[in-house]
Amino acid sequence: MNMRITSTSYLRRGRLLSAPQGYKKWILTFSLIIGFTSLFSQVQPNAWDMFAKTKFDSKFNEKIGEYIFYPNFPADLKALVGKEITIEGYYVPFAPEGDSYIIISKFPMAQCFFCGGGGPESIAEVNFTKESLKFDVDDLITVKGKLKLNIDDLDHVNFILEQAVLISK
Repeated sequence: MNMRITSTSYLRRGRLLSAPQGYKKWILTFSLIIGFTSLFSQVQPNAWDMFAKTKFDSKFNEKIGEYIFYPNFPADLKALVGKEITIEGYYVPFAPEGDSYIIISKFPMAQCFFCGGGGPESIAEVNFTKESLKFDVDDLITVKGKLKLNIDDLDHVNFILEQAVLISK
């Protein structure tokens, strides 16, 4: 018996069968959908994970007469300066009343940098484009803004989102 095996044939239990018509179009369509989905769903790095790569060096600050932790930002974080990032965090009420910014933390208030064991890489300052919104302690919020890194201004934290907008509360 002389059988010709083609790309539309396959074996099942030793028998040569023909594949259903149109399978090539289905496979091509499925492959394109998967390809475009992965192309357009480039995952943005987690901001908190990026902040955690920052190393801090203790140096004496003459102005205030104390040792202060100064950040040494990694190159991949510096590359995000001026770019829009999204971050989810807990509202903590440590910004001065009436200022146009808030502080968010990777952790709830009991564990944040100010009250708990979190480090300076676990908080970010958020400067909204509009009036500062009102939040309750530990509200989990998502904001989007342009990243700014602060090395030595003691009136602000190291990680700042400028021109920020609230995404979800």
